[in-house]
Amino acid sequence: MTDEEGGGSLYVLTAVLLTPAQFPGILGDDFPEACSLLGVKPAAQGYGLVLGQDEDGARWTVVVDDVSLVAMAIASWDCGMEYDLSPDERSIVVSLAGWPLALSVAAPGVPEPHDPEQGADGTGRVPLAPPSAEVWGPVQRRMGADQIAREWTGWREQVAADGGAAAAAHPGLARALREALEYTQSPPPPGRVRSSFAGEGVRTLRVDGPGWSLVARTGDAAFVLLDEEPGEVLTVPRDGDPDLGLPELPELLAALDRVAVRPA
Repeated sequence: MTDEEGGGSLYVLTAVLLTPAQFPGILGDDFPEACSLLGVKPAAQGYGLVLGQDEDGARWTVVVDDVSLVAMAIASWDCGMEYDLSPDERSIVVSLAGWPLALSVAAPGVPEPHDPEQGADGTGRVPLAPPSAEVWGPVQRRMGADQIAREWTGWREQVAADGGAAAAAHPGLARALREALEYTQSPPPPGRVRSSFAGEGVRTLRVDGPGWSLVARTGDAAFVLLDEEPGEVLTVPRDGDPDLGLPELPELLAALDRVAVRPA
């Protein structure tokens, strides 16, 4: 595809969706926050993020509004099929220097991946870069929850092997569950509660709030990660707590699934 900023070729390496129902947790707790990080308006239909290199090897993230084209490319790649992702130039919203995600691949025949100079994209901002793995904070917390969602079976087995201890008395966990319950009563910003297909009659839930992330499967278990507990994964107890105003876990997950946004 052709890069809008410089007019040169962009060698596409991968792409991800940025919609209310599906976006990388790296970018924010909800869809508007993720859009704000990239400097675009939170359009209802969302965007596609195309990551690639120019002829000099520089990293670029191209935001396009042709969501269906990007979704088709991702689905094809996931099935092991080739797909030449070349969005029309008219669909390009903005080209941003750098990548927000870490990639282990590079375009063949061009210099090694590197960031263009600050301001090369016309925004004057520092190039996008993946977060550090050496610290713990909101970004790493959301990344951890995303990983659990992707690798649910392995995490579920590990919890079972460890005895499945629940952290019922943890104040941070109780706060997260109360705030998650509030989402079922008063709609949060788009993308705070997301539901995706995980099997016949089963959904994966991803819920985020200030300082916490929840990942769960309906009819199964739920885990919470907290900013205040670096690297820890807390198991949500199945029994509710009337004193804290918390319902039983299956009831809470069903209520969250009812208010969640889902992929089209």
